[in-house]
Amino acid sequence: MLRQRLRTRTSPLAFIQRPLELALALALIWYGLILAGLALDLIGRASADTYSGYRTAYDFAANLLAGRASDSARLIAGIAGVVALLLLLTVALKQLPRPYLARHDLELELEGANPGTVTVEPRAVERLAEGIALQHPAVASASGRFGTDDLAVLLEVRRARDLADTLRAVQRSVISGLERHGLPTVLVNVTLTGYDHSSKRELN
Repeated sequence: MLRQRLRTRTSPLAFIQRPLELALALALIWYGLILAGLALDLIGRASADTYSGYRTAYDFAANLLAGRASDSARLIAGIAGVVALLLLLTVALKQLPRPYLARHDLELELEGANPGTVTVEPRAVERLAEGIALQHPAVASASGRFGTDDLAVLLEVRRARDLADTLRAVQRSVISGLERHGLPTVLVNVTLTGYDHSSKRELN
């Protein structure tokens, strides 16, 4: 049986992030080559200033005094800076890796007069487990998560009495249901996630 694999999701903002990464990488390579040329005496300082634009940028930044800019120019610059910060921050957060468990269809081999394979989607196994769990009178709601080699069943119960017995009974029922339907018996983990608020008194 296949093991779960971790994958990362692709953000829809990748079309913005990729060009920014490319531009930054090219700038680092270009200025790295200029520094290497200076260190090896392959180019002079005047040529380095020409190729890098450092002196031009420095002189422009040095002449940026608050008194020389109008109120509207400072306002526009401030708004543009905030917008750029929010945009770039959003792109950076969206590009953080978010691993998730890759789910696979379940392939069942058929034997007998008509051999072949049957493909069972993970959601079908989850629906089966949810339906079996809901047959228990103490279960208010159930949700399943099939992970190829394990099945997680999350329960919300109506009452707190005999809680441990309820969880064990649901686990046994789900395992029996998998066997009855010809599905592989996997590890079934039953977890309590909440309770029905209409029966809150019974939990006190």
